[in-house]
Amino acid sequence: MNQETPKRSEHKNSCVNCGSELKYKPGSSVIKCGYCNHEETITASETAFEELELQPYLEKMGAQSHTEKISMLHCKTCGANQHVEDNYKSLHCVYCSQPLIVEDAYNEDWILPGAILPFQFDHKQSHAIFKKWVTALWFAPNKLKRAALDPEKTKGLYVPYWTFDAQLNGEYEGQRGDYYYVTESYNTTVNGKTVTRTRQVQKTRWTYASGTISGFVDDTLISASEKKRNAIPKKITNWNLEQLESFSSSYLAGFVTEKYTLSLENGHLKSTEKAKQIASGWAKQDIGGDTQRISQLNMALSEETFKHILLPVYISSYIFNSKKYHFYVNGQSGIIEGNRPYSFWKIFFLVLFILIVISAIIIFANKQ
Repeated sequence: MNQETPKRSEHKNSCVNCGSELKYKPGSSVIKCGYCNHEETITASETAFEELELQPYLEKMGAQSHTEKISMLHCKTCGANQHVEDNYKSLHCVYCSQPLIVEDAYNEDWILPGAILPFQFDHKQSHAIFKKWVTALWFAPNKLKRAALDPEKTKGLYVPYWTFDAQLNGEYEGQRGDYYYVTESYNTTVNGKTVTRTRQVQKTRWTYASGTISGFVDDTLISASEKKRNAIPKKITNWNLEQLESFSSSYLAGFVTEKYTLSLENGHLKSTEKAKQIASGWAKQDIGGDTQRISQLNMALSEETFKHILLPVYISSYIFNSKKYHFYVNGQSGIIEGNRPYSFWKIFFLVLFILIVISAIIIFANKQ
């Protein structure tokens, strides 16, 4: 089960006018026919995002509820598993662009998403973001602006995440540090003579502290995607989860969806580590003072729930000097990050200029 997957809904939406496939229109609440432009509104759910009780799933009791079978294709090059649209003329891995073998497809269960963050702009806009990024790169070769971008290789990918909620309670022991200052004398040399000066030195007064902390930990976000390579850069993984929508398979139409490869159990372990960091921060805030030390912290989580959510990323590559470079665009914010080439000569002449300036300063100082 631990494989990665783009996926499409098994319930494909067809146009009532021409029978073509309806695809989600980014930044809207409609699915649109690319042939006759017919649009249909995605039905909004009247219920809030469903938080699933954690323990029954960890104990396998809830494994049969909120699940669905999906078909996947495994990339032998990078390890990603992908669910691909039927109407794709050629099948290639969304991460490394290597060919996929249709005959190798297999079925697997997944926990249905509880919420989704829809794409806010389309492929063309992601290409415009790429062009703007390229022109702003420092030390990039001048010809990079003409880099060949392959639109067919640009894929909109819904990336899987786990979110965890819990009530946190804890007890701590530690020390509170309060700064104070003392005047200290020291000797220094001025114009060849030894003189005595004074300075203020910071000290810390430590006192014992203990107490209890409690609070609700909401939406601890854990990436559920584990890849051998071509991992999505951290820089683009900041999300405004207030824009999450109740899950509808219509949002998936026209995009690739990756299946989680980090198990719910391991995701929970990672969220618990984050909860410990949160508890430590709460304890330090409770202690107060200028600085704090935590010697012992006992934490307990209760009322734990989780949900599986999907977040949008554009993945593509461009060719420069016969070499392929990957880049990634956050499908909500437009933040971009990726590989890029550097101009040897631009860096060489900058270093040379700096050395000339330093040499000139040294010569001038020696003359003085």
